[in-house]
Amino acid sequence: MDIHAPLSKIKLLNPEFPNKSTGIINGESSGLLNWNDIAYPQMYDLYQTLLSNFWKAQEINMQDDIKQWDLLSADEKDVFLRINTQLASLDSLQTPTMTQVMDYVTDSSFKAIFAVIAQQEAVHNESYSYILSSLVPLSEQNVRFNQAKSDPIVQKRNHLILQAYESFRENPTPQHLFQLAVNSINLEGIYFYAGFAFFYHLARQQKMLKTSTMISYIQRDEMQHAYFVAQFIRILLTENPELNHQENIEYVYKTIEQAVELEKEWAAFILRNITGIDLDEYDGYTEYLANKRLRQLGLENLYEDRTNPMPWIHVFSDEMMNGTKSDFFEQKSRAYAKVNQSNGFDEL
Repeated sequence: MDIHAPLSKIKLLNPEFPNKSTGIINGESSGLLNWNDIAYPQMYDLYQTLLSNFWKAQEINMQDDIKQWDLLSADEKDVFLRINTQLASLDSLQTPTMTQVMDYVTDSSFKAIFAVIAQQEAVHNESYSYILSSLVPLSEQNVRFNQAKSDPIVQKRNHLILQAYESFRENPTPQHLFQLAVNSINLEGIYFYAGFAFFYHLARQQKMLKTSTMISYIQRDEMQHAYFVAQFIRILLTENPELNHQENIEYVYKTIEQAVELEKEWAAFILRNITGIDLDEYDGYTEYLANKRLRQLGLENLYEDRTNPMPWIHVFSDEMMNGTKSDFFEQKSRAYAKVNQSNGFDEL
């Protein structure tokens, strides 16, 4: 396989091919999905987990937060609105990106999971709008969304993700798909967490608890999305060994390290006036998250092994919210291990 050759869009129906796909890209598949006859049966468990997370923003009554809004300091209000619209701007990218990936993935079970992720990202985006509509008028919302578009720190941060996403959109090759997936992990597994930390910081002070509940639902989804994309990458590299080389492994380390530094820069800017959040601890927390994402990919830690340096956030952490054993692929090798039906997916 030429990893730089464009992938072809998958036909909706290929009756001459088997229902069980022979590969997640460049494979043969009829296009019909029988969940009882798929190449990676454990994907059905993940599909069911994603469905069990289903929720709607309107299920959360914002009345308590509406009453508390005017009690927040000017700094807290400003950061609240900046983070809300910045997170919404990132989630806006995910629905169309996941939908486009579906056009080039052969395996129908993976298509179905990408479809659920795309839908959940649309819910996340709506939830940020729902929070805003409860607290500030449309004119203020528009100001804040325009601020998110023009802020140079936000632009710099988003460029890392956009560059990879647009490269695949313009030239959908296996290499660009790999790079898109790595940056999707950056977005969902690293970038959101300064924002999450702010909302949880308010919650531990008994402020804006309904918003923090909504954020916890979003985080639960995002952790599952990052987990799934990590498994997608591992299968992609196992089935296509031409992609599984040292340069791509180094790309993972380099890109995740870039995301960590950009997240630290964003946190230093957005949280600088928020008393009670230690930015040095947050930097360590971001590195802690990066290590977790790397271990999901079967790679060594990039940063010194550490426990969560922000224990107050533990109640909202992966371990508390999610039974998935995120680190069951942990290895001590700078190479991706082969993934098959019997080497660990049963622990999902």
